Amino acid sequence: MSAEPEGSSPEPFRPFERLASERIYDSRWCGLRKDWIRLHDGHEQDYHVFEVDDAVVVVPVYENGDIALLWQYRYVHGKSHWEVPAGRIAPGEAPEAAAARELAEEAGCVARELVRLPGFYPINGISPHYAHAFVALGCTPNDGARPERSEQILVQRCAAHTVRERLRRGEIADGFTALALLYYFAGAHARP
Repeated sequence: MSAEPEGSSPEPFRPFERLASERIYDSRWCGLRKDWIRLHDGHEQDYHVFEVDDAVVVVPVYENGDIALLWQYRYVHGKSHWEVPAGRIAPGEAPEAAAARELAEEAGCVARELVRLPGFYPINGISPHYAHAFVALGCTPNDGARPERSEQILVQRCAAHTVRERLRRGEIADGFTALALLYYFAGAHARP
């Protein structure tokens, strides 16, 4: 154990050497590759890396502090649950533009201001996939949500205390949503 000043992080570890890489699978949604790496003790091993485009997640907040939550169906586990707007960043698209697009498409809102929240790696043990998080302040409804054909979404305007309670009770199971809401409620968007 090393004695570090309180609040500081230790020096980063030295990366492993990648010896080779093999494409296993590619589609427009994701990819999988197998890398061969050399560990610091000289041993070699394979490491599978899941590839998916970076994403955005947006907490939509109305002028009065209410939050837009989405009741959304997810095919992969067959359940409906609470989320905030999120989606992949298109090639060449800026994260802010993707956030505004997802906000309009999924929540049917436009924001007065987009403010960055801390981003995160949602599955960093298997993927370099990164989520850019935002809070959309001063949201107003636009011409309505335009979900994709495979999306089933119901937008619900909720008081902030209701969203906090849902989060506290574990009713928000989506990791993107839970972490973005926790950052928002912790004031991570506030300027000094």
